[in-house]
Amino acid sequence: MHPISLSYIVATRNRLDFLKITLGRLLFNLQPDEEIVVIDGASTDGSKEYLQELYEQGEIHQYISEPDRNQAHAWNKAMLMARGTLIKKIIDDDVFCYNAIRKCKEYMLQNPQVDVVISNDLSSTVTDHKKINKTSRLSQFENWKQGLVPSFTFGDVHMLIRKSSLALIGFYNTSYVMMDWEYSLRISYLKANIAYYTGYNALSVGHPQSVSALRDVAFIDKQTKRAKTFYEYKGDKAEIKNWSKLKIFVGKTINYDKSRSDADTNNDENVQVELNVMYDHFYDYLSKLNDSGKFTFLSS
Repeated sequence: MHPISLSYIVATRNRLDFLKITLGRLLFNLQPDEEIVVIDGASTDGSKEYLQELYEQGEIHQYISEPDRNQAHAWNKAMLMARGTLIKKIIDDDVFCYNAIRKCKEYMLQNPQVDVVISNDLSSTVTDHKKINKTSRLSQFENWKQGLVPSFTFGDVHMLIRKSSLALIGFYNTSYVMMDWEYSLRISYLKANIAYYTGYNALSVGHPQSVSALRDVAFIDKQTKRAKTFYEYKGDKAEIKNWSKLKIFVGKTINYDKSRSDADTNNDENVQVELNVMYDHFYDYLSKLNDSGKFTFLSS
């Protein structure tokens, strides 16, 4: 049996349409020295049964289904269960380039002093999937590296973590809604060894059912002010990442049919076909982008 170099962790609840796409891609790209850990928050849309079947078939390696306090609680459980040297978070409705992730993985395995790797990011929405936005935190990373700022923000959608580094950076703070925002500030404030990959290993997708779209913006603002003070973060006009803003905007402005139940949505074959086509476009774009340029790693 191969030692586990990388644990892919997934936390999900009642998002079967997206989960089938995301897990399908992950299973296709999985390597012998990698594992999949899934935490299901007691789904009622068929996700639980779908995951149980995959687990019994040996497709996923660790799996539990039980109620979570919140999303951070679920991710923390997944990180505790992970057996790999490295951990990669796979969000059930986002898109990932596994070739780029593997480059990040190899870099971290060859550089054991690195705690975290982050990269550039892409974002889009299900309502305008042809429009894909590029996002970079490189200038913020450079300012932080030079000691000009004590902390900076980045998205965990494209982050890889060394499991042993959790002793330094800790787990997600379960009191935060924008848990990844606080986590990035904490990681940088604690002076973890961060490396920056100039390629793109993920694409964030905004839609009316996304977690960020359902949050109270006023409450988020209150939390961000608290974290900014604690981590001495002055802001850079991107306190909440662009893709999170997109998700919030989409959830507040789209004329979405709220009368449609989760079960109806997940049993609608037309919805699944439409999502498959859309996500095929995202995966194709992300793959071609990474193949088109020479990207490198910048150390701190």
